[in-house]
Amino acid sequence: MTPRLQVSHLATWPDDLTGSPAAGGGADAPLPTLSAMAPMMRRRVEPLGRMALHVAYASQGQDTPLPVVFASRYGDVPRSIALLRQLVDGQTPSPTAFSLSVHNAIGALWSIANGHTAPYTAIAAGEETVEAAFTEAIGLLVDGAPAVMVVCYDEPLPVPYDVYADHPDMPHAWACRLRLSDGAGISLSALPAAADASAPQAGAAADTPAPDLTADRRVLGFLRSDAPGLDHRAGARLWQWRRHA
Repeated sequence: MTPRLQVSHLATWPDDLTGSPAAGGGADAPLPTLSAMAPMMRRRVEPLGRMALHVAYASQGQDTPLPVVFASRYGDVPRSIALLRQLVDGQTPSPTAFSLSVHNAIGALWSIANGHTAPYTAIAAGEETVEAAFTEAIGLLVDGAPAVMVVCYDEPLPVPYDVYADHPDMPHAWACRLRLSDGAGISLSALPAAADASAPQAGAAADTPAPDLTADRRVLGFLRSDAPGLDHRAGARLWQWRRHA
């Protein structure tokens, strides 16, 4: 049986993540201050990390540290580009800058700043990143974790990689807590993409999301709505998000 999940403590940055973004939209919004983090640690955090850690603090609240799945399709690409340009110019990149450019750096800053010993994971799985994050969280829950926090975050790809973006985007982050449920909740399953070609799948019809939203923002819209389902076709897979009463 596919596990069902209770979703709670949903936090977003910016507060309004509805609607279709223009490319680069949201860049002028004031960044979170991260006042909960010590200043010496906070000064290392780039804009993307500020968004991600802001919603992580908001979603976790005062609870005991939870296992966390950090999920970003691209990660902190501007920092990586800066390092590459230094190499091209014959400069020696800073080891500190390099250590903060890796995909799990934001999760590491979260763990170190708060003294958390609960496990954390950094996920990047292309257009299926949000599904990979929830799949990882389900594994942690089935393995005994009482709750897991998922943090999704991304920003528009900068020049010269912006030509590879398949959707316009805006800087954003959202987080939520997940628990296993014996009754009402949501489920996530994957089928071969061709499996739905011959007949509708069992259960309520899924919504057709706006085509110009990134996958994680479509899922966020589903979680914040009363929609019975959401289908996300990615390569050879059809991901099915379903809501159960």
